[in-house]
Amino acid sequence: MTRRTSVTAPEHLGSTEFRQDYGVRYAYAAGSMFRGIASVELVTRMAQAGLMAFFGTGGLPLETVERSLIVLRGNLVGTGNFGMNLLCNPDRTEREEAAVALFLRYGVRHVEAAGLTEVTPSLVRFRFNGAHRDGTGRAMASRQVLAKVSRLSMARDLLSPPPPHVLESLLAAGHLTPQEADAAGELPVVSDLCAESDSGGHTDRRNPYVLLPEFQRLRDEAMARYGYTKRVRVGAAGGLGTPEAVAAAFVTGADFVVTGSVNQCTPEAGTSDAAKDLLAALDSEDTALASSPELFELGAQVQVVRRNTNFAPRANMLHQLYRRHDSLEAIDPRRARVVQDIWFRQSFDQVWQETQQHVAVSRPRDLERARKNPRHRMALVFGWWFARTARAAVEGNAAHSAEFQIHCGPAMGTFNRCVAGTSLEDWRRRHVDVVAELLMHGAAEVLGNCLAGFHEAHGGRQPFRIA
Repeated sequence: MTRRTSVTAPEHLGSTEFRQDYGVRYAYAAGSMFRGIASVELVTRMAQAGLMAFFGTGGLPLETVERSLIVLRGNLVGTGNFGMNLLCNPDRTEREEAAVALFLRYGVRHVEAAGLTEVTPSLVRFRFNGAHRDGTGRAMASRQVLAKVSRLSMARDLLSPPPPHVLESLLAAGHLTPQEADAAGELPVVSDLCAESDSGGHTDRRNPYVLLPEFQRLRDEAMARYGYTKRVRVGAAGGLGTPEAVAAAFVTGADFVVTGSVNQCTPEAGTSDAAKDLLAALDSEDTALASSPELFELGAQVQVVRRNTNFAPRANMLHQLYRRHDSLEAIDPRRARVVQDIWFRQSFDQVWQETQQHVAVSRPRDLERARKNPRHRMALVFGWWFARTARAAVEGNAAHSAEFQIHCGPAMGTFNRCVAGTSLEDWRRRHVDVVAELLMHGAAEVLGNCLAGFHEAHGGRQPFRIA
């Protein structure tokens, strides 16, 4: 017979401060998914349910992001429990700067930072806009930054105060006041650090039971070194597709959890029914690593769906061609014909003509570089295909269904197994807040049962922190 206990409730899992700072019921957030897959509808529904979600700004024109932000503010008047994704890209700093200026203009208080390879001035500008000292002289920040990372070096930098040269540049540009910069010097760059393990999209596929404790130790070292008065929270993301996985994160000491893959197979997600049908049929082994669209030239990888789509092998082949050749013209003619006739369905020249028009408007410096560097021109031409495959999945373009690009981790498959034979087997019933309730209530039940068993065996001692 299953043991049950009333001691553990979803409201008691994780950090109380997280719930207070974000104004939510659970230490849980739905993370951003690019191209607005973490949509206005998804963020709105979560906020109205008293839960946290971040709008997916990556890959969207800034005008679309602004329109979405206006709608969100209209939907959630008087509610602060929503956030925006801040995608950091060292090759497109102007986009990051414009996004932060937009967020500040509309009073955004929470961002989820992703794609970080360094502490950027834009991130520091957002975090410390409005920073001040209270009546006792203690430094305070009024904005939250939740950063998802998987590397220790990046975690260390984010747990430290911002670099002095970054603060100096922001002061010189008038982006921070002397008072804000003064307070920033005694505060960490982030309020929340999320250990991202085996997730969809960009991933190092780190082991969560190694990564989370490492980040917690780094946090404790930073707290002692810098004398922070407010504790930096450390959470978990990646692989969270079942109540058991969420419970394991909290047992490992997570202050909060961030879900991703499972949320794109919900009615509110901003992607096509065709993509959701595919996602709802996945098992945990139906993902693969593919070359990254955003960081193609650097050789980064993303985790994607491999079942019923050729995206991963074709993406990896394009990267091999890029590595082996200095220009499009140097590619073996037979291979070039396959790519143009079957994959692209256009010639390289046709694709380049179309790409030039787009890049001339969005990234003029890239266009100049491509004219001087044939290899960079090749990367831009291949990038056209990556953009098409992502768009095809979001739009449900049947003509390109065999190459849908869908970022996804194994959590999707484990969630499908978890709800098999229930009403949630149909993704049309998997509302994003319903998914959150299932995972958090289920985790609380798992931990309650563990706690009851531990009490029976060990005379009432507490094995882990509940609140």
